[in-house]
Amino acid sequence: MFVIVGLGNPGKKYEKTRHNMGFLAIDKLAEKHDIKVNKLEHKALTGDGFIFGQKALLVKPQTYMNLSGESVREIVSYYDIDLEDLIVIYDDFDLEIGTIRIRKKGSAGSHNGMKSIIGQIQSKDFPRIRIGIGKSGGGAEWKDFVLGKTSKQDEKLIEDAVDRAADAVGCILEKGIDKAMNEYNVKPGLSGREDRDKTRND
Repeated sequence: MFVIVGLGNPGKKYEKTRHNMGFLAIDKLAEKHDIKVNKLEHKALTGDGFIFGQKALLVKPQTYMNLSGESVREIVSYYDIDLEDLIVIYDDFDLEIGTIRIRKKGSAGSHNGMKSIIGQIQSKDFPRIRIGIGKSGGGAEWKDFVLGKTSKQDEKLIEDAVDRAADAVGCILEKGIDKAMNEYNVKPGLSGREDRDKTRND
């Protein structure tokens, strides 16, 4: 079974904020594959179903971002899954808005939710999908920026990125992560080769 975790903060106050890209991606996955994410367990809202023939558990931790790892650790332990079958989706303000990046493993960077997960499961060797939210252009503090709502002019970019992130999960489950990285680690408007040349070190 695959466990797909989307990071965010629960409650209406945080709906559609930049820090909730993971929640939005889980909602999109649930919509695309007719999975209801409405069961409260392991400090998370969860729903299970099938994505391209693969059993999958969709997860939205309800602990608030900085404690996301508590929920993920409980789920990984309870279901005894291999970490290569754990996929975490989250926002990244170091990526251009509208861009997504798939990696097989890596550090948490500046993301507190990922820091919590890595600290709790004691490993950074699990796949992740980052959704670019862009850097603040107005000098706002990073916390105010990530917890702020997306602007009208950025809404379409974010919606498209969330949709591609959901499709990338399906590609990983159906065709493997290498194929998904090749297909989705590109900027909108660029060919795969052009983008890989420009972003080889992302």
